[in-house]
Amino acid sequence: MQRARDQSDTGEHSQLASRCSLYVWRHRVTRFRTPTISPGAITRWFTEEEAHQLVADWLAVFGKHRRGVNTKAYLWHIFSGDRYPSVSGTEAIETYQKQMASEFVVLSNDGKVAFVTDRLPESSSLDDFYVFPPNFAWTMAFTHEAGWLGPYFALHPEFTKLNEENKLRVRKAHEAKVAHQKGWC
Repeated sequence: MQRARDQSDTGEHSQLASRCSLYVWRHRVTRFRTPTISPGAITRWFTEEEAHQLVADWLAVFGKHRRGVNTKAYLWHIFSGDRYPSVSGTEAIETYQKQMASEFVVLSNDGKVAFVTDRLPESSSLDDFYVFPPNFAWTMAFTHEAGWLGPYFALHPEFTKLNEENKLRVRKAHEAKVAHQKGWC
């Protein structure tokens, strides 16, 4: 009986080691490869220090009640652990697709990569990432567990006010584009 248990443990250990090495491989690939986003273009990169600050700011809004949840592994555990109200799956995607802002921040789960894009992203080469407007009016968490856990969509407690600011910025950006096209500026 002990021998069978030892062989079983070895098999489980081998599977765990395999998963861990896959995680390390993915982490290294993401770390040394420039992330891609679709649709849209990356318009600005954050430094690693700025990206860490974005994580802190994100947690200040969405992670106030994170105690007991492993956010060091994945920030989105806040949503899967029911520490912040969110919608998931198809409902999250449908709600996300209705959002507007003049620009969108994309933040990697490890908090080392962050950039701004000009269009609402639908996909990225990052495994786990978060999308939100610069004022954190809402957030979308794309997970490697999509379909089982996530994606998740959540609103800032002051969403209505912040969303109005986003709509105003979109309108002003559109007006500036039209003025430029007409040669007014």
